[in-house]
Amino acid sequence: MTTPHTKVDPIATNASTAAATDGRKLALTHWVSQNTSAELHPIELHSLGGDAGFRRYFRFQTPSQWLAVDAPPASEDTAQFLAIARLIEQQGVRSPRIAAADAEQGFLLVEDMGDRLFFREVDSSNADSLYQQAISTLLQLQHSQDDIALIPRYDRALLRRELEIFSEWFAGKLLGHSLTVTEQQLLNDVFIQLEDIALAQPQTFVHRDYHSRNLLLLDDNSLGVIDFQGALWGGATYDLVSLLRDCYLRWPAEKVTHWALDYRQRAIAAGIIPNISETEFLRWFDWLGLQRHIKVLGIFARLYLRDGKAGYLNDLPLVIRYTLEIAEHYPQLQAFAAWFKHTLLPLAQQQSWYQDYRTAGN
Repeated sequence: MTTPHTKVDPIATNASTAAATDGRKLALTHWVSQNTSAELHPIELHSLGGDAGFRRYFRFQTPSQWLAVDAPPASEDTAQFLAIARLIEQQGVRSPRIAAADAEQGFLLVEDMGDRLFFREVDSSNADSLYQQAISTLLQLQHSQDDIALIPRYDRALLRRELEIFSEWFAGKLLGHSLTVTEQQLLNDVFIQLEDIALAQPQTFVHRDYHSRNLLLLDDNSLGVIDFQGALWGGATYDLVSLLRDCYLRWPAEKVTHWALDYRQRAIAAGIIPNISETEFLRWFDWLGLQRHIKVLGIFARLYLRDGKAGYLNDLPLVIRYTLEIAEHYPQLQAFAAWFKHTLLPLAQQQSWYQDYRTAGN
């Protein structure tokens, strides 16, 4: 059944944190002044905005090109960021160098890697070469040695918590739909299948957000990687599908399949995955991608309703497209696809952010 949608006011939600945020900016300014050359004073921070988390980034006038980062300790783990940064560096992958850090306060000075986001740089003329480069970098990351003390497991419990974000925030809070017992059982059956696929494939380093907005082209045209602090140890195809079925950028299905199978060959040669068939590999890729996209529907809804980040609503139609295209392709998932189209899609169509999912990303 459906219930009236109660909208959370993002302005009211954010108002209570405004004073604390301003106070943190003042404290960060003072900290930056203490950790840079005296001749640079007074420091003036210029906001670059934030990301899907609660980190904020600031530029300031300095010849060494550093960014000041505010990572509130209540929500962001700076110590984990520093540890994963060291791990990535050991694999020969370019990530922001760190000039200074205070994990207790959640302040950092990190290398300013510029504004040449993969998202802005890639087009039909250079896509093949840039995606080959991104896949090469991904394979470097996947050569990381497992360290259970450092990298959390992408286990069944975590996979399920992520999938339940969809039920709570997308179906429930954004669309106003209360799941029946029958619908809960349908989702449970699908979620178990997706979890099984994620756990059955080889487990490797997972960046967790390896996509066009977290990759940068540097001055020497090498690839830089950012936003890696949430890294986990999980399914080998997770980052690949994040890259190739990007929630912000869509490529024709035949190109995605070609790039995915190229990764398969290279990963087999590198010993990252066994020599499985193309069909089985693509099932790994598709189903772990479906787990990600179901989760992302919930996360984008939560980013709007809880955190006041309305921009992510515009990306929902493309994520719906990925979700339905994959679910409709596999007989085991078609009941989920039919339920989504019959029950949730009409509710989504009533929302101001909705556009025809069948053409989203074109």
